This record gives sequence, structure tokens and C-alpha cells, in this order.
Amino acid sequence: MEVLERLVGDIALPKMVRVRQKFADDHIADVAGAVLQGLRKPEIAGRVTPGMSIAIAVGSRGLADLPILVAATVKGLKEAGAEPFIVPAMGSHGGATAEGQALLLNGLGVTEEAVGAPIRSSMETVSLGKLPNGLPVLMDRHAMEADGIVVLNRVKPHTSFSAPIESGLAKMITIGLGKQEGAASCHAMGFGYMADNVVDMARIKLDKCRILFGIATVENSYDRICRVEVVPAESILDDEPALLKEAKQRLPRIMFNPLDVLVVDRMGKEFSGTGMDPNITGRASTSLVQGSLTTARMVVLDLTAKGGGNATGIGLADVTTRKLFNKIDLVATYANHITSTVLSGAKIPMIMETERLAIMAAVRTCNALDMSKLRMVRIPNTLHIGEIQISESLLGEAKANPAVEILGEPEAMTFDAAGELAEFAAAH
Repeated sequence: MEVLERLVGDIALPKMVRVRQKFADDHIADVAGAVLQGLRKPEIAGRVTPGMSIAIAVGSRGLADLPILVAATVKGLKEAGAEPFIVPAMGSHGGATAEGQALLLNGLGVTEEAVGAPIRSSMETVSLGKLPNGLPVLMDRHAMEADGIVVLNRVKPHTSFSAPIESGLAKMITIGLGKQEGAASCHAMGFGYMADNVVDMARIKLDKCRILFGIATVENSYDRICRVEVVPAESILDDEPALLKEAKQRLPRIMFNPLDVLVVDRMGKEFSGTGMDPNITGRASTSLVQGSLTTARMVVLDLTAKGGGNATGIGLADVTTRKLFNKIDLVATYANHITSTVLSGAKIPMIMETERLAIMAAVRTCNALDMSKLRMVRIPNTLHIGEIQISESLLGEAKANPAVEILGEPEAMTFDAAGELAEFAAAH
């Protein structure tokens, strides 16, 4: 450590300024009410009859208000006389075990007590046949045994491919409800074929399974739900592209580009499937997604607990910390990458003993010639970038941008005796 300290110790870190990036913030105040209103529409309500057992597919992503969405869905189905239960729909996540997937739901606030319905977690699947290319189509056994299936998910851009349908209801049907084996099947040919395989497998499941409808949300740039749509099963593949288009228009961005250094305080599955959303960072695992941000060095400081140690996407960073590395569950991380067949995100970046050294190493190696002009941004995670910190050299750009509000004066980055960076000042 003394050698590394000497190599980066002469780097003067820039003063940072807290700013607010202003995006459209229209959102739904009563999320539960919006769900119930959708469920009570005649074309939806008529699909539920008293006594039906209904599987509600819930994934591992950190959807805004997820427990509220699930609880409202349970309430609406019970009002119609149905007997709902929850099935984890998350492919290989949770270490590809039934227990791990139930724990992931628990960590996201989806417990039997919170949502009012039991959770039935299993990795067992039922075969529904094969695609013309030979890939098997598989479905969660508990969902197949139910009288009806409801799929709940947020519609948003995928982190590894681009298409009219990316991450949303169809992907939840194909990959989430396919469990590990079904997810592996869909990924088997690589992301170059994912767009077709997701839709083709979803079409078979919509035809052969008792899927009643999907509940889709769209979130605004501040991670707030701005749209709830309850979509009949037969309309999912037709309606999802318009929802994705809206989601892409709502996607936030870092308004300073290019950067010498991007500091990400925390990564995690609740923020993005790849831990850090490439649509924000500009760093993707495949060439099929092109983020707009250009960053010479990216450093990630910590891993949240909600993903159960899954550090998928860590390889997209250049530098990380010993603290983050010690939290990685390699089995959970590798299970995710083996299933997706994309291994670059599982590589381990340079590991530094403290957050201070990690940031200094990123600055030291970013090839900026004039450190007084260093272009550095710090974000809490890739889902919450309303309030961020920028280096003092970016103040001119901030003042010239009407969508940026300056919230403070330039201040030195402060670290404690253990080299830990002071907590991010923004409120989320």
C-alpha cells in the first residue's frame, strides 16, 4: 500500500460543487390507486373470476414503489375473488436458487406480510417446446400450475441490446419466468439475437400459458412512476414499443460530457441489471448499446446489500475498492454472467485499499494534462442523478446551462482517517 500511496499521493483532487440537474418531474401521486383503476377496467376485470389462483410475476429490479405496486395488484385481484401468490421472475438472479430469489424479493420489500400474498419460489420449469432455431422455451412451474398469470415490470432501455422491445413485460415473460434454464436458453446465441429471441419466446408463452395481462410502469428521470398501464396479454407485444419510446425520452443523463473521471458511489442490481446503467455511464458490456457519455476513467466505491453480493457489471469500471471487492459473491455474480454469456462485466478492476486511493488512482491515470481543468463528476448511483457533484472546472458549463442549478460552493473532498469519502450530500 505504501508503494501505491507514493505513486498516487502527489495528486491534488479537485474541489467539488453540488448541483441539481433538472428534468421533467411529472409523476403519479397515488400509485396504488392507478394500479387498482387499471385492474378495474372491464376488459381487465372480466379476465378474473372468483376462486382463480393467480401467479404474480415479480422481478429483482429496483422498481420505484415496488412493494406498493405488488400490494395493490394483490388487493385488486382479491377484490375480484381471486387467490393471488407471488413467484420470483428473475432468471438466474439470487445465485440461481429458490432461496436466493425469495431473499432478493425480501430485500426489495416484497414480503408476504407487506404485500398480502404468499411467495412460492422454485427453479423448476415446464417445457413449452422449442424455437425454430432449436432453443428450448421454458416456464416457471408454479406459474404454469396457476389458473392465471400476471406479469409486473418497468419498461426501460436494456443495458446490453437495442430493439423495439427491450426490458419490460416481454422480457419478464421470456427471461424472468424462464428461470435460470430459460434465461440461459434465451441468451445462448448472444445479445445479437436477443431482440428476436425475447419476442419469439414471449409469443409462444402468450399463446400457450394462462397469461391474463401485464402491469407496466414507466419512470421519470427522478425514479418516480409517471405511467401505469395494465395491458391485456394479447396486446403486450404491440403496446410495449410505445412504452419503451416514452421510457427512453424520460431517461436522465449526465449533462457534462466528456469526462476525465466519473465516480460512482454505489453499484447494485436495484439500480441496473449491470449494476451501473450503461445508458448513463456510457460503459456497456456489448457493442449493441452505445451510451452518449465518454469517460476516461470510471471508479466505483461500494456495492449495495440488496443484490445479495451480485456485482454483475463490476468489470465496466476501471478502479474499485477493497471494501466493494470483499462484498462480492462470486457465485451469484458468475451465475448471472454465465447465463447471459457476456463475461466482460465479471472482470475485476484495479482494487485500491481505500476510497481515497481509488479516486486518486483514477485521476492519476486519466491522462488529463492540466489538473486544474480536470473534468470530474460524482454520482450516488446511476439511478439517482438529479443531484450530483462536479469538479470546480465545470462550473462555467453549469452556469451556462439553464437545466443545471448550482446548490453550493466549491469544497474540498473530505475523507476520514480510514480513507472513506464523506457521504454524498444529496437527498434521495
